[in-house]
Amino acid sequence: MGKVAAKMKVMPNSPEMDLDELQERLEESLPEGAKINGFERDDVAFGLVALLPTVIVPDDAGGTEAVEEAFTGVEGVESVSVENVGRI
Repeated sequence: MGKVAAKMKVMPNSPEMDLDELQERLEESLPEGAKINGFERDDVAFGLVALLPTVIVPDDAGGTEAVEEAFTGVEGVESVSVENVGRI
């Protein structure tokens, strides 16, 4: 079975959110078999900064769905979207 790399966009629910703390909570929420291969940050507007983690997941039927659900359940996350997906 191969693996998939997905760049995701995680929007915090407040510009005052501690992004380092949010990053740690996202890493802790990952489902089994998934790992984060780095974070980028993107200035959105009015002081709001999005986190852009690159997540490596097994290439099976669920794809990134389990990671999206896990990230959505993290305290301080407003929304999660998949920006780019590719096989590795």
